[in-house]
Amino acid sequence: MICDEVHIQCVGGRGGGGLVSFRREKFVPRGGPDGGDGGRGGNVIIIAKNNLRTLTNLRNQKIMKAGNGGAGGDVNQHGKNGENLYIQVPAGSQIFTADKKEMLADLTEENMEFVVTKGGRGGYGNVHFVSSRFQAPKIAEIGEEGEVLDIAIELKMIADVGIIGLPSAGKSTLISVISNAKPKIAAYHFTTLSPNLGVVDLTKYVKEKEASFVVADIPGLIEGASEGKGLGHEFLKHVQRTKILIHMIDSTEPDLAKVYKVINAELKKFDKNLAKKPQIVVINKKDLIPEDEQEAFIKAAKKALKIKSVFFISAAINDGVGDLMKETWRVFKELLAEEPVIVASETPHKIFRPHLENKLSFEIKYLKKLDKRRYYEVTGLRIEQLVKMMDLTHTQAQTRIRQYIRKLGIDRALFKQGAEEGDILIIAGKEIPFFKSTSWKKN
Repeated sequence: MICDEVHIQCVGGRGGGGLVSFRREKFVPRGGPDGGDGGRGGNVIIIAKNNLRTLTNLRNQKIMKAGNGGAGGDVNQHGKNGENLYIQVPAGSQIFTADKKEMLADLTEENMEFVVTKGGRGGYGNVHFVSSRFQAPKIAEIGEEGEVLDIAIELKMIADVGIIGLPSAGKSTLISVISNAKPKIAAYHFTTLSPNLGVVDLTKYVKEKEASFVVADIPGLIEGASEGKGLGHEFLKHVQRTKILIHMIDSTEPDLAKVYKVINAELKKFDKNLAKKPQIVVINKKDLIPEDEQEAFIKAAKKALKIKSVFFISAAINDGVGDLMKETWRVFKELLAEEPVIVASETPHKIFRPHLENKLSFEIKYLKKLDKRRYYEVTGLRIEQLVKMMDLTHTQAQTRIRQYIRKLGIDRALFKQGAEEGDILIIAGKEIPFFKSTSWKKN
């Protein structure tokens, strides 16, 4: 069976830690701090490749993690950035959140990329914390954790024309005749266990240079396919991208109208837009109908199906296939002409960093009062990032956090809610005593 859907967890690399270091050289008695910054963690990036056909390479992968950043060095040496992790998927893959409620990206072309999770920022070395009042800082930041996201990757093959029908209608035979595909063909149901793609060279059917399209043979549908019966439910999604459907019916079916209605009903149940796609109805296995009965047969078929245009072919002996391809090409060109022209925007892509751009972005929630002290939970991307990247067992680190509490306006908001000195703030799971004023303290 084709592997066309996987669930994985993507983890960005952790940033490297900054270094606490002081310059120590002969004849330089006051060299000062020179601890370097940690390197940034690597990103997890999904990239589309045309040479892949399935997601089998990801079948047994559960967690995909990018490289961690290296630690900073002395003499202001920057740590090595973590290596990006590139996950290769077939062109036509769609990236969803784990619950599949939101589509994050649709990679339809070769080398299209999507950054799933970003690596964490490298921690600052102690050289960043020098000031006129604080000339020998003994603190450095811990590297930031990378982003974590559970995703689902779903493959929807990119084909212009889809061939649909009940099992053994002759779909695989037709695609083998009109294209370069070599599907398995046998005289029993469900011979085809996975969709087949083929490129149709139309120059032998029409007098146009470089006329071609991609055709997909979808494994046999049966009644109830949209509910998971047979194989159809797994592969109906592969016809969602097609522009035209070739609806193939076996001429030996006792009730052609019923077969036609069953397939269309399953398309509609799975996706209403599928039922609206242009269809070219084809009755196959013409060679099994006596020649003197063929005219009456096709006339009765049109009446039963209640449609004016029906192609009567024999894919096995290549009879009538040329006329079918000419009509398919005509409809295909009309649809291409109706498609709107998409002009690529020249506006550069903006990366939004709300925790850096909106410094007042925080929320305060009163939790409880215990031993005469009130407990408040403070949330906000920027303040939580700062707390996570500092070792709060160090007095200087605690002082830095308090400075940012004042700088971001959190202290004023707390006073308005009745907070007093000595109350406890819970930020990123850590408890921090609340003080009215801030100043650097020596260790």
